[in-house]
Amino acid sequence: MKFKVDENLPIEIAELLRAVHHEARMVTEQGLSGEDDLHVVDVCRQEERILVTLDLDFADVRAYPPKSFPGLMVLRVHW
Repeated sequence: MKFKVDENLPIEIAELLRAVHHEARMVTEQGLSGEDDLHVVDVCRQEERILVTLDLDFADVRAYPPKSFPGLMVLRVHW
């Protein structure tokens, strides 16, 4: 599977995905830091990557209908 890890997550997430043989890129590796959410998901769509993020905006299925994207994973972490 192909993933793009958002800038709000540590690089270790991408490293963990790579360790189990997934293709994972960081948003920061592509110079997408600070970009608008719509631009980031457009890049994910073009690259056919699943976005992994902490950003709750992506959990809104009205704004980001699941059928329109390769995948959106919104993680909830309790520290």
